[in-house]
Amino acid sequence: MSPFAPNYELRSPNNLREALDMLADAAGDPRPFAGGTDLMVLLESGDLPEGTYVSLWGLEELSGIRVAPDAVELGALTTYTEVLEDPTIGAEFPLLCAAARETGGVATQNRGTLGGNIANASPAADSPPAFLVYDAELELISAAGTRRVPYDRFHTGYKQMDMRRGEIIKSIRLQRGRGAWRQTFRKVGPRRAQAISKISFAAAADMDGVVVRDLRIALVSVAPTVVRCVHAEAAVRGLRLDRGGLDAARLAISRDISPIDDMRSTADYRMRVAQNLLIQFLSELTS
Repeated sequence: MSPFAPNYELRSPNNLREALDMLADAAGDPRPFAGGTDLMVLLESGDLPEGTYVSLWGLEELSGIRVAPDAVELGALTTYTEVLEDPTIGAEFPLLCAAARETGGVATQNRGTLGGNIANASPAADSPPAFLVYDAELELISAAGTRRVPYDRFHTGYKQMDMRRGEIIKSIRLQRGRGAWRQTFRKVGPRRAQAISKISFAAAADMDGVVVRDLRIALVSVAPTVVRCVHAEAAVRGLRLDRGGLDAARLAISRDISPIDDMRSTADYRMRVAQNLLIQFLSELTS
């Protein structure tokens, strides 16, 4: 069904303070609108909820990539193209760059934002696995003030987030210092480009010879939210990557994920691919 335009209102604030005041207004239950790459799809299909939207696009306070000695802070309006063009992100956070390359086409990469990708809360989104692997921290802001939330605690269920009324994501903070870790990102879909993932896998490991000193593993499209695979990590952390360690990791990851059958794939396929991607990554660490 085609949308009826007069049933929508898009407000354009001049700055962040105005935007937060608009979002705090109880009348009309206003919603934020960033790059719009997801919301416009819903609009065209007639599935976008009617009401008031507040445009965040172009707000300076939500934009830009700031590099400090200990961390990188990405404004919520940072686009995938900006990620791909930033030398520090490319050198130290390659998983995020890999996810950005896999996100839609050039038009989507130019307009889509990291904050919007997180807040859309799709269990098949591209950037969340990288953020989990990098132990990202979100800064949330509203008219009432700001607070920080570790990203691994942000998604609480399908399309559910630790986000209060009137809050938006202001920035994403990534700790530096893992540039030497071995890292990989794999997206499995029905075609090579512009596809929603059947499963995506991101991982990073800190190695001491053939012993895993530390590692992070994250997956999407295998649970109601993006998943950090803590059981698989614990199964091999501090151990040599021999056959016994690989078998333990394969078994442990089945405790981390709960894939389902849907229109894009089956639970059995997703489980097998998740296990195979994990074993391939771990096997490559000693090669």
